[in-house]
Amino acid sequence: MKLELQLFGRTMELTTKGLNLRPLSPSTGGWWPIIRESFTGAWQNNVEIRAQDVLTYSAVYACVSLISGDIAKLCLRLMQESDDGIWTETESPAFSPVLRKPNRYQTIIKFIEQWIIQKLTRGNAYILKQRDQRGVVVALYVLDSTRVVPLVTPDGAVYYEIKRDDLAEVKAERIVVPASEIIHDIMCALYHPLIGVTPIYACGNAALQGLAIQNNSKTFFTNGSNPGGMLTAPGAISDETAQRLLATVNSKQIGETLVGGDGLKYEQFTMSAVDAQLIDQLKWTAETVCSCFHVPPYMVGVGPPPPYANVDPLIQQYYSQCIQSLLTALEHCLDEGLGLGKQFGNVYGTEFDIDDLIWMDWTTRVNSAKTAISAGLSPNDTRRQYFGRGPVAGGNEVYMQQQMWPLKQLAERDIPAPTNMSGQGTPPVKQPDGTEMDQAAGLSALLRKELSTRRAA
Repeated sequence: MKLELQLFGRTMELTTKGLNLRPLSPSTGGWWPIIRESFTGAWQNNVEIRAQDVLTYSAVYACVSLISGDIAKLCLRLMQESDDGIWTETESPAFSPVLRKPNRYQTIIKFIEQWIIQKLTRGNAYILKQRDQRGVVVALYVLDSTRVVPLVTPDGAVYYEIKRDDLAEVKAERIVVPASEIIHDIMCALYHPLIGVTPIYACGNAALQGLAIQNNSKTFFTNGSNPGGMLTAPGAISDETAQRLLATVNSKQIGETLVGGDGLKYEQFTMSAVDAQLIDQLKWTAETVCSCFHVPPYMVGVGPPPPYANVDPLIQQYYSQCIQSLLTALEHCLDEGLGLGKQFGNVYGTEFDIDDLIWMDWTTRVNSAKTAISAGLSPNDTRRQYFGRGPVAGGNEVYMQQQMWPLKQLAERDIPAPTNMSGQGTPPVKQPDGTEMDQAAGLSALLRKELSTRRAA
């Protein structure tokens, strides 16, 4: 049986003979059909960790916004490989337009940002392709990950079920598209290769604990910073007296003074913030969130930064342990999704310009440019990389110092034999008494005489 699918005004033909699509869901644990709880007994107590709740915690929001914003601000370039294996930036009428403007309502910055947010918060990023009549991808749409379900046939073919999405021009309530029309960027596939797991899976409890601490603090300060407690008497009191005292306490507004009398004593129920180590607990929850997102805590305002005078090592650490894997995965997904590689006799690929991650100050750029030219880069390359300036006449020449020699030539050079002290290398010098003395010996005698004269003075 063949099924015709209408998508973006194009008709796609799918062969459904013997097709038995089985959905995959994170709730089933992928290959393992068991319920995974945030802690033992969470399911019985109706406790669940929802992404929309966890995202309200400041540390989670800071990590997600920092990572997605830093990746989105990097320039995404179309690169071409030359015959000698050097990748240079280029333009292509088939690929450059969609990399500059991925769809009708998003810039490339917001497109990349939404891509990374879906991957970090849901564990999966699904990007729907729109092709023209030539089959070239002309638009890309980031889908809501909660409305996409991977499907697998018994023979291993992969499809995706997409629910209605007006922004992505999916008008049907439910459609099934082959994997060739979807770019699937998977976070960390702990249970199934087609189901990524978000870092919230690991830091959800810490985030909820931080929210609980903040909510308790809010209630405490709303109550005029007065902890809950009770009035106790040294002896027994009647029910009428207890009811009267309760009514008196409940009628008091925040900040008013209650006069007890009769030996009444106030005892608080809850621990103070100092006793509960509130600040330390809140800091611990934020640090746990940062560790799951691989973000150095100081970059989101948790604790002071390391006492380094140079910020470059800190940026390098953040790049290598946090965003490098996300950048590499996104580049490979785009290369495969857009059909890059060897096209039209050329080899293409996408690449993020990581130099945009940190912009050096003027003095550092000048010193780096001097070092780069001394190391063998041309002035034009240095002007473009460090200052964004255009080429100048003669700037493509590479300059090196003359005293630099290859080790091979230094090893093969002829070294003259040293002269002996008999005067074969230099003619002898006649002394006032008529005797002859070698020049080296004469110079040594003059130095000894001068040294003796200075000591005597």
